[in-house]
Amino acid sequence: MNPALLLLTDSRLPAGGHAHSGGMEQAVRSGAVHDVPSLGSFLRGRLATSGLVAAALAATACAATTAAEPSPWAALDGEADARTASPAQRDASRTQGRLLLRVARRVWPSAVLDDLARDVPNAHHPIALGAAAHAAGASPEDAALAAAYHAITGPATAAVRLLGLDPVAVHRLLAGLGPDLTDTAAQAGLAADPTRPGRLPAHSAPALDLLAEQHARARTRLFVS
Repeated sequence: MNPALLLLTDSRLPAGGHAHSGGMEQAVRSGAVHDVPSLGSFLRGRLATSGLVAAALAATACAATTAAEPSPWAALDGEADARTASPAQRDASRTQGRLLLRVARRVWPSAVLDDLARDVPNAHHPIALGAAAHAAGASPEDAALAAAYHAITGPATAAVRLLGLDPVAVHRLLAGLGPDLTDTAAQAGLAADPTRPGRLPAHSAPALDLLAEQHARARTRLFVS
């Protein structure tokens, strides 16, 4: 594993990831997540749907940096848009992508990141993550693993804050999801193909879409999304 992956997945990276709960705040408000077992069900579902899609997009973005002209960014970002049904989730993804790209360009200066910022200034988060992984010297498989990890650790951390769960119990749950993370990253790596982005996984998660839209309309929110 490229050591840069640790920086890319660190919640302390000043890219605003800590402000997003990945649907967890609304899931807690609705009662869908209320303890560690229900959190586990939420995380497994998220990883198998939007997590896999994000991982495949990130792996493809990492691999696409070596593709020939024309620039792949607009087309790949469009594929991410098509796979994100909820307007609220699209906004959240683009916000996180923009902030990550801004930080990555300072940490790992690269023509690849400059090109992405020029072509798609508000790129979706998985696209920015994949490009940043490439700039940091990581592989598409590393990028996929980072995206899959991000898909579950953000909501898990938010659940600790929202419900006052035992952080050790939550980290034990995350440790148990290790094989699922590995499998998801492997599937995403196999699916990554910059020449045919339309064939990337497109698993939907209607419940997450509904939670995101409800959260966007909430009057009081601790998290942005």
